[in-house]
Amino acid sequence: LTDVALLLLDGIEEDAVDFRPTYDGSEKEPVVLPGGFPNLLANGSSGIAVGMATSIPPHNVAELCEAMELMLERDPSIAELAEIVGGPDFPTGGTLIEEKQDIIAAYETGRGAFRVRAKWEKEELKQGLYQIVVTEIPYQVQKSKLIEKIAELINARKLPMLDDVRDESAEDIRLVLIPKNRNVDPELLMEALFRNTDLENRFSLNMNVLENGLVPRVMNLKEVLQAWMDHQQEVLVRRSRHRLAKVLNRLEVLEGYLIVYLNIDEVIRIIRFEDDPKAELMKTFGLTQIQVEAILNLRLRRLHKLEEVEIRTEHESLTKERDELDKLIKSEARQWTRIKKQINAL
Repeated sequence: LTDVALLLLDGIEEDAVDFRPTYDGSEKEPVVLPGGFPNLLANGSSGIAVGMATSIPPHNVAELCEAMELMLERDPSIAELAEIVGGPDFPTGGTLIEEKQDIIAAYETGRGAFRVRAKWEKEELKQGLYQIVVTEIPYQVQKSKLIEKIAELINARKLPMLDDVRDESAEDIRLVLIPKNRNVDPELLMEALFRNTDLENRFSLNMNVLENGLVPRVMNLKEVLQAWMDHQQEVLVRRSRHRLAKVLNRLEVLEGYLIVYLNIDEVIRIIRFEDDPKAELMKTFGLTQIQVEAILNLRLRRLHKLEEVEIRTEHESLTKERDELDKLIKSEARQWTRIKKQINAL
């Protein structure tokens, strides 16, 4: 799995989220992933359900994290967040040509559209000739269909300034556009192409998401980021409680072991000669069921002095961890500090 996939699953075995039966009841599946990565905005999402649709473009993760750090420091406006996030960040590149206020309005309402243009440059050739090279095309535009469309327009004589189109792409995109002659203005030619082809495209924003995994609602940018942080807080508390239970269980066992080391001869006598050593140990030393089970499962070779030192060391470190977890679970301020560190690491 990639680092991002591992982050999305981080804590799934530590009671971070609820599980439910799968469709046939044979296994269990998570109701929602722990999601230690803001995947909804980072990788985008689109889909159509009954009577509703969603369309979310991908964004730059570093910008999203910076915006969330600001939200943890104070209560910024969506316009301030839009200064940091700036707009979608498409993996296929291109240039966002939307007005600043339109981008802010889209993030404030959760609905809008972003116009993206292909990136191009003019390449000089011999004898004053030139060609135009397109290096990035808008998101979700198929290159083959784009070339087909341009070729159709050339054949139908709807692009009189353009003579030919060639695909010289290898791993990177490289579409070569040949103008009719050297006098054709490249800016005018590109304007005509933007108007008539998918070299300029609109990506609509409709942040219709399931709030708490249950209720569909159109959210603004701030609400989506806050929802992710709230989920992280819940995951953090659940994982801490899970870890605390394990720590407490281990401490109980270790305390039982320490009693054994302090009264080793008596413990051995009870195990060797008593009819019901379990009940006798519980009565004599006030041990719990868990402690007695652990003592009876002890191997003889572990009864040397060194082991006692190791147990005391482990007991000390676990006691410290228990206190830390206890403070974390009880203090919301500590939880948000931990989440801020997590966002910073991300």
